Amino acid sequence: MNVTFYGAVREVTGSMHLISTANDRILLDCGMFQGRRKETAEKNKVMPLDPQTLTNVVLSHAHIDHSGRLPLLAKHDFAGRIISSRPTAAACEYLLRDAAHIQESDANYLNYKMVRSTLMKTGSTKSRGKKPEKELDKIRTTLKKNRHALNVEAINDLIDKYRLEGVRALYSMDDAEDALSLFDGYPYRYPISIGREMTCTLYDAGHIIGSAIAAVRIRENGRDRTICFSGDIGRFDKPIINDPTLDFEEADREVDLLIMESTYGNRLHEPVVDLKPRLKEILIETHDRGGTILIPSFAFGRTQELLYILHELYNENDVPEFPVYVDSPLATKLTRVFAEHPEVYDRETHETFLQSGENPFQFDQIHFVGSVEESMALNRDQTPHVVVAASGMCEAGRILHHLRHKIHDPKNTILIVGYMAQHTLGRRILDQGLAYEESGRNGPPPRLKFMNKEYPLRARVVRLGGFSAHADKSEMGRFLKESNLDVKKIALVHGEEEQTLSFAEDLKNRGYEVIVPKPGETLEIK
Repeated sequence: MNVTFYGAVREVTGSMHLISTANDRILLDCGMFQGRRKETAEKNKVMPLDPQTLTNVVLSHAHIDHSGRLPLLAKHDFAGRIISSRPTAAACEYLLRDAAHIQESDANYLNYKMVRSTLMKTGSTKSRGKKPEKELDKIRTTLKKNRHALNVEAINDLIDKYRLEGVRALYSMDDAEDALSLFDGYPYRYPISIGREMTCTLYDAGHIIGSAIAAVRIRENGRDRTICFSGDIGRFDKPIINDPTLDFEEADREVDLLIMESTYGNRLHEPVVDLKPRLKEILIETHDRGGTILIPSFAFGRTQELLYILHELYNENDVPEFPVYVDSPLATKLTRVFAEHPEVYDRETHETFLQSGENPFQFDQIHFVGSVEESMALNRDQTPHVVVAASGMCEAGRILHHLRHKIHDPKNTILIVGYMAQHTLGRRILDQGLAYEESGRNGPPPRLKFMNKEYPLRARVVRLGGFSAHADKSEMGRFLKESNLDVKKIALVHGEEEQTLSFAEDLKNRGYEVIVPKPGETLEIK
């Protein structure tokens, strides 16, 4: 039996690992690579295995860096099932459709720019390399149905006419729908047959709603072996969902290989208990400046945690009652998934909200922004308010438009509440913004380029690390020490190389046998 590590290996995104036996091939996650557009586009195109040879997929949770390439499996005739928890299956109904929409929209926009450029070069009128306004209007009329919507059919016809190499979406909405038809959702602690003499039991990982630690038991050549895949391990004592599982069923306790995340293998978060007081300070300080708080946030998990804590603060009447805008249609839909699965809430959530008949994610000051027109109007709003918008790493979505209007004003706050991968706009805002704050805001502010323009970063940048959904170095150590798992070997994945190697050294010093695989490396389980 072998395990091959294909993605989130010495990096954070693209989670994908393969368990191979004489009879079956089980894929653990099928995530999308995220980061620099050109590099990740190339990596996402390449599927390092034949989907038709897979028996089944076990999905740890719904985040796109774990689930985002599932439609590629369907596109290439994967015939198995996708095993996940029930909340994860429900969340993927929104997340995979949204991912497909983004793939199609990005491809259409790039094709539009290519065709527009070609038409401008081949037009009959020339004036110092520029087209007269009438010809530009003609091109726009040809390529757009109105001022905003692209005429995709006309664009594709012109690609054929001029024999251009058009950009193709990684996958389509139809591929996403095909993938969704393959999902089987299960409760935690329920043994599931996933192959010949192979079962899987899902345990609560405490990362986001529905996140799972997968214990895969294999009987081969008369011997029983267990491979445990941590997925993303959550924090302890966070609101809404339960802590990571420490009490595993007896049949799953002897672990031959633990495939374990290491996102924060060399970092310590702020304590969870400090979250609410610090957020309170930020709200008061920004309100006193007359500013707006912009919060780039993942639509699934982080947004709902923010709403929960803001609801608590508003109930306690201790903060200025900013209007709170959730400017993400996807986050709005995913908040419904949270509301529909109270069976995975922790005791505190039941006691704080449910027992008094309150929805944790609804309160008087909250507004869910739907249309583009509403979002555009919010961009221009100069009164104090809070905006929670996707994408979480500031690489796309409505947060870019809010930043464009607010990043230059020192009375505003950009609140970073989650992980920012290398080479993303969010990471540049975080690193350069904090450096500017630490310098006492002396000298000219950093300048950041996005949406084809450069902007001065005068807004205050604040990081609130306690919101992280990932366990830090101490909490991952706590999981290993306090759980009843007997782990023979650990393979560290899902972490930037520096974090992973540091955590590996720490675990070795504690007596664990640890490897840090390289992309494509195969480990034999003897």
